[in-house]
Amino acid sequence: MPRTPRVFVEGGIYHVYNRFASGEAIFADPEVARDFIDLVRFVKKRDGWTIFAWVLMSNHYHLAIRSRAVPISQGFHYLQGTFSRRFNRSNGRTGALWQSRYHAKPINEQAYLDRVVLYIHLNPVAGGLVANPADHVFCGHREIAKRPRNPLIDMDETLLCFGETEKAARKAYLAAVRFGCRELGGEAHQRTDSMKIWLQADRKLEPDDEGPYVDALGRSTGPERPDLSTVEFMSRGARILGVEVEDLASRTRRRDVVESRRLLRGLGRERWTQRANQLGAVLEKKADTISYLAREGIRQRLEDEGLSRRYEALDQALIDGCLK
Repeated sequence: MPRTPRVFVEGGIYHVYNRFASGEAIFADPEVARDFIDLVRFVKKRDGWTIFAWVLMSNHYHLAIRSRAVPISQGFHYLQGTFSRRFNRSNGRTGALWQSRYHAKPINEQAYLDRVVLYIHLNPVAGGLVANPADHVFCGHREIAKRPRNPLIDMDETLLCFGETEKAARKAYLAAVRFGCRELGGEAHQRTDSMKIWLQADRKLEPDDEGPYVDALGRSTGPERPDLSTVEFMSRGARILGVEVEDLASRTRRRDVVESRRLLRGLGRERWTQRANQLGAVLEKKADTISYLAREGIRQRLEDEGLSRRYEALDQALIDGCLK
């Protein structure tokens, strides 16, 4: 049966991954891993890739990349084919080295890209190899943490996912990684269960009919939320919080209004499938400002347990209100 042709979008962002057909720990040899990374570096320069995240595990790899004019199929055909020929020749082997040609999932939302970056960089922790991904040599997070001279990752592009300034973005990114490390700690079976949540984040942003979805940090969000218009979502939230919708759109800096904006922006974007431009229309803000402030809210909740509890309480109150 002929293979289904892949759809290529110039400038598209993809999560690409593959594993070895034999399940062997081929990348456990540092020299072999470096050979693969050198090939990635070559294709990146030749085809104009932007690399947001990467990791080599013992028997598979993950990359989050943005393509340019050259279809990614050409790049990965060269990358995997050249690596296979070199490895087989050096080790006196024949036959297929990879499980498949490669898997490529398009990334169409900023929040989705944020999750994929974290999911990829937390793979060594989920696999029980290290407690801190900075200790895994072949990982983009190590480059962000240690800032080497010639990183494979496009650090500025990656950090831009988490904030508008380098300082704020780095702080938010590292906070999210620390949270992920805590979530993925424990026994092997606990890490496996936790990683399933991150895998769900890798597949889909919105809730489906089969179960829970995840927020921007990969945490399970429990039951599916009702489909509310942005105006109804904001009105219900404002009533629960005891503020007026008009106050939310105003310039007032009243503490209760400021926190209400923060909570509703975060919940709207992360759990209630509200689009940034729709929230922006109600709050009289640009869509990119809403997205940035929602990401900042993630960092703030990680640092403030009280704010995190109020966030969860508001979410539950909205769910309960819709069920009445």
